[in-house]
Amino acid sequence: MQLVILAAGMGSRFGGLKQMEPMDEAGNFLLDYSVYDAKKAGFDSVVFIIKKEFYEAFKESIGRRVEKIIKVEYAFQDLNDLPEGFTCPEGREKPWGTAHAIYAARKFIKDDFIIINGDDFYGQETYKVAYNYLASLPKGSVGKYANVAFLVKNTMTENGSVKRGVVFADENKFMTTLIESNIEKVNGKIIATPLEKGEPFEIKEDQLVSMNLFAFNKDLIARLEEKFPLWLKENISNLKAEFLIPTVVDELVKEKRATLQLLDTPSAWFGVTYKEDKPAVVKALQNLVDKGVYKKGLY
Repeated sequence: MQLVILAAGMGSRFGGLKQMEPMDEAGNFLLDYSVYDAKKAGFDSVVFIIKKEFYEAFKESIGRRVEKIIKVEYAFQDLNDLPEGFTCPEGREKPWGTAHAIYAARKFIKDDFIIINGDDFYGQETYKVAYNYLASLPKGSVGKYANVAFLVKNTMTENGSVKRGVVFADENKFMTTLIESNIEKVNGKIIATPLEKGEPFEIKEDQLVSMNLFAFNKDLIARLEEKFPLWLKENISNLKAEFLIPTVVDELVKEKRATLQLLDTPSAWFGVTYKEDKPAVVKALQNLVDKGVYKKGLY
């Protein structure tokens, strides 16, 4: 099974290429910990989705480390990587979104896979949960997707808003609705503002949210190839619109072409949405090293 890492963002709010920001004394990045944990759980290859202009720097830093323990491939998210008949409009600078990032890796995804954000730390148990879910499926399964969901109170930062998928599910923990939203505390309340259509709404601290850790069967690639042109027909003139994986999954579930099982994890999330988040992340990683979860230097 494959690990696919969304790492094409420059991290405008963080103020630099946050995926390549050292987070421990040995110079490891959060991506190093993600690959290490995924390899330990059983994943046997990783696809990094990056911008082509960062390839050399990326390969010479994290690439040269992780390729010692796992097969590594690189896919480039490019604004001009569009289906036949479409051209990137003048003035478009923002990437096409997370679903397009996976679309950009379509030639490399040959097996069931999980996706993660490059700037999030999910914890070792999370990868085990995701791996065990995919391993439990019959060979050749189609549309049997899953999401490792976190309590929203465990995924927020004191330094600003965060982007999360608010997840609603039935009594059997199958998703019914997924709303990609900006989430922040306002006057003591947690407010979710949908990125697309819809009014802001209040959520509780124990509300489940998606952190973009999805487990997919490889048939998702065909679904993206089908839906991306349809999305472009409606949105290509909007220079800030994004083709988002939570939105695609929500559509497939509502069309009854896929199911999304919510998976529980005991792991604690942390990440670097903003530059001010870094000290807390460095401290959290050091605590895990002190407890023996990771060895000093990781590799």
